Order: sequence, then C-alpha cells, then structure tokens
Amino acid sequence: MNENYLMRSLMFVPAHNQKLLDSSLRRNADVLLLDIEDSVPIVDKQQARDNIKVFVKRPEAQDKVIFPRVNDRESGELLKDLYQLTIPGIAGFMYPKSTKEEDVYFVGKLLETIEYEKNIPVGTFKLIPLIETAGAIVNIKEICQACTRVIAVAFGCEDYVTDLRGKHDDKGESIFYARNAIVNAARATGVIPIDTVHIKVHDLEDLERNLILSKNLGFDGMLVLNPKELPLVNHYFSPSEEEIAWAEEMVRLTDEAKAEGKGVAVKDNKFIGPPMLKMAQDILHKNSLLKNK
Repeated sequence: MNENYLMRSLMFVPAHNQKLLDSSLRRNADVLLLDIEDSVPIVDKQQARDNIKVFVKRPEAQDKVIFPRVNDRESGELLKDLYQLTIPGIAGFMYPKSTKEEDVYFVGKLLETIEYEKNIPVGTFKLIPLIETAGAIVNIKEICQACTRVIAVAFGCEDYVTDLRGKHDDKGESIFYARNAIVNAARATGVIPIDTVHIKVHDLEDLERNLILSKNLGFDGMLVLNPKELPLVNHYFSPSEEEIAWAEEMVRLTDEAKAEGKGVAVKDNKFIGPPMLKMAQDILHKNSLLKNK
C-alpha cells in the first residue's frame, strides 16, 4: 500500500558522479533519486547506469530505497534506462515530463514487458511521475490514476514556471495553484504528494518557511537537492512529540467511548469526529514507519 512508503525526503544524486554517490550512502534521505536525466550529460548516461548497477550491490546500500530518475520517452534513452536497471535493489523509477496519462501508462506497460521477459513478478517496479508542465497540472488526476505502479507524484517547479511563462517569486504565489492541484489529486487517488525542490539551497530560513507551508498544504515530503537540507526536511515531515501525544489521546478517548457504549468521544467540550480520528491514525501510522526505518 502507498501509505507504507516513507517519503519525507527524496534526494537527487547525479549517478555519473562517483563522489556524490559515495556521499549519498552517509545521508539520511528516505529515498535516493539516482539521476540519469537532467544532471547527466549525454556522454555520461551509460556511465551513470553502470554506476547504479554497482551501487545497489554495495552493503551500505541494502537498506536504501532507490528510485533512479530515468530519461523521458522522447529522449532515445528510456529503454536502455529501464532494461538495464530493472534489477534487485531498485524499488522503482521517477519518470520526468509526465504531461498526460498516456506518458505514465506507456512506461508502466514497458516495465510490464521487461518484467515478463526477465521473469520478474509483474508490478515489482513502482513509478513516481514528475509533474513539470502546465499540461501535467491540467491532467494531474489522470496521471495519478494512469497505472497501479504510481505510488507518488512529485512537483518540479522550475520547468513548470518556465512552461507557464511566469516567474518563481519569493512568496511562491506563482506555484501555489500547482501545489494545491497536486496535493488534491494525489489525496483523491491515494498516492503520496511530494513537494518541489527548494532552489535556494543555502537559505535554510527560507527552506523552513517553505516546509511549514508545504506541510500545511498536505504534502508528505519534498524533493531535495543538497544534503544540508535533509535535517529540516525530515524534521518537518515527521510527526512532532505534541502531534503524537494528541493522536494517542484521540485514539484512547475514542476507544473508551466505544467501550462505554457512547456514540462519540468528547475532548475539551468538542466532539472527536471521524476526521479527527483519521488524522490521529495517520500520524501514528507515520510514526510507526519512522520507528521501523
């Protein structure tokens, strides 16, 4: 189930850069996005694939969740990416430039063909579509539902703003609608919403402001460019002690009310309705994932 994936922080790592690959093993990112796309020059793409094949076999990588970011279907590189990297140690793939349902469906069927050929159980490899265009925002719900492999959708703000012919302003007003659309579609279809990268990687105060907004909007995690961002990202997308205590009390009071034959529990003269109980259960579930990490 999608809610069993912990995706607070998803860190990009250029897969042709051995030094950065080595460094990523010492970082506390929930997901490593080993990049074969934008950060890797054409001449280095095969080296990136070869590096990943070695990387996933390293003892230090065995507890890492690894999603390579592959090239798009128009690049001429996608089949090589998928065929070579449908291997043990890879959880799935981030697919860029997911503009419409057909893009994700195509990748899903390609993976199915490869799985059949390699005698791998169908559905083994999951997908995270990257939402980078105005068209993708218009089609976001269909993208989320395009394939049962889709476990999350992630926002790529810079390409989106360029496609919009807008400007990435300091307050984030130009991307507010897109963020809302992604969260709503993801929650409506049961996939995990992942917020865009924070491009001012050395401005941790601005990162914190964005994280507060991101969590309030309903995102479960964020794309990360620089490891120095990880502590804050993981902190804000983890339940706080106060949230855990509140959630435990909501569940306890609800259980007590049921045991006493009451229809509903009350806290501070307020009814504890199903939405509050669901929120409490979600907090406790996420905390249990963290404990098992």
